[in-house]
Amino acid sequence: MNREKLSDAIAELVETASVDLPPDVDDALKRAMEVEEDGKIQLSAIIENIELAARERKPLCQDTGTQTFFVTVGADFPFIGIIKESILEGVKKATERVPLRENAVDVLSGKSSGNIGKNVPYIHWDVVEGGECEIIAFPKGGGSENMSALRMLKPSEGLKGIKKFVLEQMVLAGGNPCPPTVVGVGIGGGADIAMELAKRSLLRPVGKRSEIREIADMEEELIDAINSTGIGPMGLGGRTTVLDVHMEVAARHPASLPVGIAVQCWADRRAGMTIDSEGEIKWHRN
Repeated sequence: MNREKLSDAIAELVETASVDLPPDVDDALKRAMEVEEDGKIQLSAIIENIELAARERKPLCQDTGTQTFFVTVGADFPFIGIIKESILEGVKKATERVPLRENAVDVLSGKSSGNIGKNVPYIHWDVVEGGECEIIAFPKGGGSENMSALRMLKPSEGLKGIKKFVLEQMVLAGGNPCPPTVVGVGIGGGADIAMELAKRSLLRPVGKRSEIREIADMEEELIDAINSTGIGPMGLGGRTTVLDVHMEVAARHPASLPVGIAVQCWADRRAGMTIDSEGEIKWHRN
């Protein structure tokens, strides 16, 4: 494994994430189509778009997202030193090959620099034991990202306050994040930890519940509550406003109850690969 080979693999990973919707999301949209009434036309257009993107090998959306990566790397992974530069080079290659819209805009000048800019692509690192590395490409669309929210609740507000905040925020979001969405919620830690957990929760496949029973119950309650709003696909009315709600938790300070919300549009894009210590790659979607 060298930087050229790894950057080519990263470019392929980004293309897969941009063009092919994960099977769990595709299945969830088709199941929604079976029960939808008012939003059938919108869901039908979305499903047709997914099929066309896969067939023509074109991006699922004109907003190809901020290129974001989650890297879980073993401390003994022999190629750890080339990961970051390979990701940057891979994004450059994918920008030309797919192609991707240029979404890295300098905050001061307002000028685009392709998809490589200061702290972009953003890489979420997690160092673990072992000699393997998992890299997940997670293109994050701007419309859904704009619906992110953070609130520092009082601990006395408890689970009831958390559910109230999430429901209020999704009603406020309306059709802006291009529903049906997947809503990620991070609870606890600090402000930054809650938002990190919210975004990480979006890596979980649609339909997979939290391993904590009380949290899993709250996820299901929020799915029902948000879908009962009638916002519907693309905000034009219907039964399906969210495909899923994912919640992750961390221990909190006695004086704080942070709650972060990260939202994915219907194009819940992600693709991953695992590299072993010999440099062999295994591709996966969930």
